[in-house]
This record gives sequence, structure tokens and C-alpha cells, in this order.
Amino acid sequence: MKYTQLGRTGLKVSRLVLGTMNFGPQTDEADSHTIMDAALDAGVNFFDTANVYGWGENKGRTEEIIGTWFAKGGGRRDKVVLATKVYGNMGPDGEVWPNHDKLSAVNIRRAVDASLKRLRTDHIDLYQFHHVDRDTPWEEIWQAMDVLVQQGKIVYAGSSNFAGWHIAQANEAAARRGSLGLVSEQCLYNLVERRAEMEVVPAAQGYGLGVIPWSPLHGGLLGGAIRKEREGGGARTTSGRSADALANTKVREQIQAYEDLLDKHGLEPGEVALAWLLTRPGVTGPITGPRTLEQLSSALRAVELELSEELLASLEEIFPGPGPSPEAFAW
Repeated sequence: MKYTQLGRTGLKVSRLVLGTMNFGPQTDEADSHTIMDAALDAGVNFFDTANVYGWGENKGRTEEIIGTWFAKGGGRRDKVVLATKVYGNMGPDGEVWPNHDKLSAVNIRRAVDASLKRLRTDHIDLYQFHHVDRDTPWEEIWQAMDVLVQQGKIVYAGSSNFAGWHIAQANEAAARRGSLGLVSEQCLYNLVERRAEMEVVPAAQGYGLGVIPWSPLHGGLLGGAIRKEREGGGARTTSGRSADALANTKVREQIQAYEDLLDKHGLEPGEVALAWLLTRPGVTGPITGPRTLEQLSSALRAVELELSEELLASLEEIFPGPGPSPEAFAW
């Protein structure tokens, strides 16, 4: 496994992030534990989750599964850089109730204690805002986070799904308080969806945030979707982001060209999609969300995959990025 520092911090994390969103809804507890053991054995030390994972009536279930895995001991917790998120509504029994969501100081305090209990740990290494809260001032948010740092409940703060100017706004407010501010941004970023390169990635680089791409295969679209469709496999290609994209003629032609190119090179599409992200400026590591050990093994191979300049140029031709702002839409 290869490692890098998370943004401007001294924290060393693996260049592959283990996403746990499938633990509970798609993968049972025993298999989830097996995947986490295999990831740790392979050197993956960066695990990502969120308080809402498990979804609906089962929200919080994913954190509980990670917590029972930590409880097995063997140095598991000490070896893991643990990241979770706050924002989604965690009202009891599916009830939508005021102050059980977003980023008020009241909810941050409540949410972190609930996550710590489910995760069976005394601290969270990276506590991430799952979405920007337009109703809560940054002075309030950072005051709440500073208290958590002082209490030893969290170490670093990160963001997810922020615009570039949100990153700037957040870190300027933190600087006025003498706080460290955001150290990472988790955003939708892959070969098909490159709009993060316009402002989010440059803002993250400018403020020293590590970029953590989620959905690196764009819902399975970049994992050999057309080939799987033709072979009658790949359930993810028949619904969601992948199916919606394949319905677009232009995107379908891009994906066909992508798969044809990689067939010529004898490479697996999903592994190349992950490896491409590892070549991008500012990227700490993409999140892989395996449902099986086989999917984890494929993601691990991507870390060791070296893409030639010729192949990178061909990928750029198929999936041209927008470029940074303002050149992306002006001169």
C-alpha cells in the first residue's frame, strides 16, 4: 500500500479509502468484518463512514458494524484513521424532528456523542460535514468543533459536497478563530464527472485540503457497464446513476470508447478509473465501497497500476475535463 499525508496535516493515510456505505444495506455484519480485516491486512488504514449510513429505519447501522469490529480488539482501532460525517437527520424512529440534523452546535454535540457510542470508540479522527449548512454561521460551527477538539472527541474536521467558495468561507472563518479549519473535501469526482476540477479542487489545493473522491466509478458506469450489460450481469448498470448516464447517447459512446481502449491494453475498466484518480493533482485517495472481497481485491490492484502517458492522453481525449475556472466558461 502507498501512503500520503492528508492535505496540509501530518496525518498519513492510505491512497485507497475504504468506504463502508454498503455495510448493512448490502453486506451483512460478518462479511463486512471480513472485508475490513482484509483491507487492514493490505495496508488500508483510512476508513470512511457516516452517521446516516444504513439508511431509513436502519440509519446508524453501518457505524454499529464498524463498532463491533473495533470491539474485537487486536489493535484494530489504533491502526485505523476513522472518518465519519454529520448533517443528515438522525431523529429517533425515523421521526423528522427539529435540531436532529444539519450543523447547529446543538446537533453537532448530539451527533458526535451518538456516533462515538455506535462506533465504540472515544474519538473520531476526521469528522466531516456531509453537506454545507446554509442556515448556520461558521462562527457557531467552529466554536462547536473547537470544543470537540479540546474534549478529545475529534482530531480533524473535513467537508463533503462543498462548493469551492464554501471551502474558502469555512477556512477563512476558522483562521479568524485561530482554528485549523477544514483539512479535506470529499466530492463527486471521476472520469465522467470532472466538474470538481473547475473550482472545488483548486480551492482545496489553495487551502491545503486533501481531495477524497466519492463514486469513483460513477455508480458502476466506469466498471465495465456496457460489457456487463451485454453479458447480462452488473445489476448497478440497470438503475441509478449508471443507467441514467447510459441512456445519454454521447455518454454511452464515451463509455464504449473507454471499454474498447482498455480491452486493447488488457486492463480492467474499474481499476483504471481508480488509478486515473490517483494521478490527479490534489487527490489523497478515492473511496472504494466494496460489497465483496473480490471488489476490494480489484481496488487494491488499482493502487499499484501505473498508467502510461499514452493511455492518460487517450483517456483525456475520451473524457475531456472542463479545466479550471474561469477559463472553463470564459477566456
